[in-house]
Amino acid sequence: MTKPRAACLIGWPAAHSRSPLIHHYWLRTLGIEGGYNIEAVPPEGFAEFVLHLSAHGFVGANVTIPHKERALALTMPDARARAVGAANTLWYEGGELRSTNTDIEGFVDNLDACAPGWEAASDALVLGAGGSSRAVVFGLIERGIKHVHLANRTVERARALADQFGASVHPVAWDAISDLLPRAQLLVNTTSLGMHGQGALELDAGLLPSHAVVADLVYVPLSTPLLAAARARGLKTADGLGMLLYQAVRGFELWFGQRPQVTPELRALVEADLTKG
Repeated sequence: MTKPRAACLIGWPAAHSRSPLIHHYWLRTLGIEGGYNIEAVPPEGFAEFVLHLSAHGFVGANVTIPHKERALALTMPDARARAVGAANTLWYEGGELRSTNTDIEGFVDNLDACAPGWEAASDALVLGAGGSSRAVVFGLIERGIKHVHLANRTVERARALADQFGASVHPVAWDAISDLLPRAQLLVNTTSLGMHGQGALELDAGLLPSHAVVADLVYVPLSTPLLAAARARGLKTADGLGMLLYQAVRGFELWFGQRPQVTPELRALVEADLTKG
């Protein structure tokens, strides 16, 4: 009798993650016998664990802080993982351990669900130049956004990212945000500003055009001050929880052979988990 397939989340520390909740929901609703565990693996043990993933009983894995860059180096990454400079999803194909970064499709698929037609925007303004910003910029360029203005407190970081992605990305100083808002048809916050315990994101959503779409990658709280201000103006919004759910789809499909759906029931389940004290 073959053992049920299992995947895991590898992190250090293995903080409370919503991934098991998401994957167990899909296993249950699709009637698949399988498992999804959290594995706390320190940096010094990461290479051994990943290079012997199947021996540890896993058909694949999600990788989180602080292992994402290392995962890229130890596997066969696809173009998306290479572009972002980090891998968050591993699987076996033809005996090789491969990797991708599903933050790109998580961001784009969530926008498609929340604001259909968003890619008609010619001008986007992205706040922040960290790892998640790279995924967002890659997704925007792939979907044909002509001008991506990238604002970061350290403009050199924005410049380095722009150099990687080419002429459609324009690095700008943080204090130029107010000047850019009136023409930003899509605004994306990839910083931690607005998150519980972090500083506030100081910007005036009233300066955005009336047809703008606003996305925030923060999901604690579920409705950030930025999203609340955008909704008060009747703008379409996409939140960080939606991105979290959509980025999990591809890994599940690679490990368990069926493509799961992001449903209102799943969202309500994870929302309840996020909001319990």
